[in-house]
Amino acid sequence: MLQLRFFASLRDQLNCDSESLDWSDNFNTASDVRATLIERGTPWDSLAKPTVLIAINQEMGNDDTAIKNGDEIAFFPPVTGG
Repeated sequence: MLQLRFFASLRDQLNCDSESLDWSDNFNTASDVRATLIERGTPWDSLAKPTVLIAINQEMGNDDTAIKNGDEIAFFPPVTGG
């Protein structure tokens, strides 16, 4: 089982701040999870934007970051300073 988290404008677009996703042997990297979510269609296709950031277990990662069953994967838009 993966724990997914969605932050800021993504949370608003998806109308969801978190969900559990059953583990699949097809999941090797964060990109595999992202692709699975995008396949759901609108509004999930907003995760396809290259500016969407990924964290694995609260550490910055990217689409090539390896994942394992039990990981937490967070998706969020770019952070801006002020």
